[in-house]
Amino acid sequence: MNSIAEPTVQFDAGLISRMSTSGPRYTSYPTADRFKPDFSYSSFLEAQANLRLRGKPAPLSLYVHIPFCNVVCYYCACNKVVTKDRSKAATYLGYLKQEIDMQGKLFAGMNRVEQLHFGGGTPTYLDDDQMGELLAYLRKHFDFAPDDEGEYSIEIDPRTVDAARIHTLRKQGFNRVSMGVQDFDPAVQKAVNRIQPAEETLAVIQAARDAGFRSISVDLIYGLPKQSMTTMQATMDKVIEADPDRIALYNYAHMPHLFKPQRRIAEDELPTPAVKLDMLALCIDRLTKAGYVYIGMDHFAKPDDDLAVAQRQGRLHRNFQGYSTHAETDLVALGVSAISSVNGTYSQNEKTLDEYYARLDEGRLPIARGYAMDNDDLLRRMVIQRLMCNFELSISALELGYPIRFKQYFARELEKLREFEADGLLSMEDDWISVTPKGRLLIRNICMVFDRHLSADRAAGTAPGQVHPLRFSRTI
Repeated sequence: MNSIAEPTVQFDAGLISRMSTSGPRYTSYPTADRFKPDFSYSSFLEAQANLRLRGKPAPLSLYVHIPFCNVVCYYCACNKVVTKDRSKAATYLGYLKQEIDMQGKLFAGMNRVEQLHFGGGTPTYLDDDQMGELLAYLRKHFDFAPDDEGEYSIEIDPRTVDAARIHTLRKQGFNRVSMGVQDFDPAVQKAVNRIQPAEETLAVIQAARDAGFRSISVDLIYGLPKQSMTTMQATMDKVIEADPDRIALYNYAHMPHLFKPQRRIAEDELPTPAVKLDMLALCIDRLTKAGYVYIGMDHFAKPDDDLAVAQRQGRLHRNFQGYSTHAETDLVALGVSAISSVNGTYSQNEKTLDEYYARLDEGRLPIARGYAMDNDDLLRRMVIQRLMCNFELSISALELGYPIRFKQYFARELEKLREFEADGLLSMEDDWISVTPKGRLLIRNICMVFDRHLSADRAAGTAPGQVHPLRFSRTI
């Protein structure tokens, strides 16, 4: 471990109130709303074939989407299927195996997996036998790194597992676990249709620790109906006492025009924007005082957690699975709506089960749309990655990898950054752009400066501060 000081974050309510706007989260660049239907199955095959021509392959990352849930959580914006009909999961697994088989053959000889993530929906909707069968099928078609080298994670709903199930998941090969908590207050839980007693969640956390999971992560949301400073304080008390390795603290984005379950939330029960900011300030204060490091984009981790160590060493990465220590792996995503990132391209599977099944019945991968990056996209993706992961950018290092003169190429962007510099969000030297502790909460705003697609929207007449207001959440 090097001696670089751990990153810090500074909360400035006035600055955040003034600068919060709608904008992307940059799990990808360009963002998924830029994907096009003319990127087809053959486009993906071409990208994959060119990857094979590169020579020695890089390790792979796998994402598996399990869309099913027993009940709907009103705040949820995920692609999901709410059903108690377990036969639907059996049907889905049959089709998922077809996709695994096809992708496994495409990546034969270059299929070493160092990262695996099961997301949803609720992955633990699958029972022990179904999960074991699915994992065995993945191992049949892909070469997994040993447990001490690979990062194998699963999202769980504490309401769907007990201690025995947690131990089984560890034996099945998962070594990291993340779980949704959102809020411990019973009234808040009732308002979002997610009744989850604190004792139940804390027992699952302890079981994961006993089972030997290397990392335990908890998801929280601020801005939910019936939340207050009092309920948030109580939730933070319980979370800090539970001592998870990582904590994700998300802002609830109320977008009922996009997500039908959110229409069941009473808008008059939502906290005001001012109270939401107070909640965020409270959580940041409590977590940093408890010793957690601000990783960025809503994520905190213990100083000795792999994410915090990777950030200090400048090798943190960000993709559709969030922050990762496995940089620049090609991502093969499996399941309905899942998004792959292979050799400079993005490809998204069909979003509905019927369309997903229909494409596989045709004997082809279920790709619905995608995007092939040009050199400018790749350059800007690198800039955004470095800023989001490390809060700094070395201009000379970037120029070594790309044949540009940074200050000329990004002259317009640098003019905008000078406005941010005047607000104390960042500093610019001859060779470095460094985000200050005050600017880290507004990193999305900073990265939006380098998004040429958003710039094109503005040039086409989109009002400042109103970039796709119905498409993106608020930056804070």
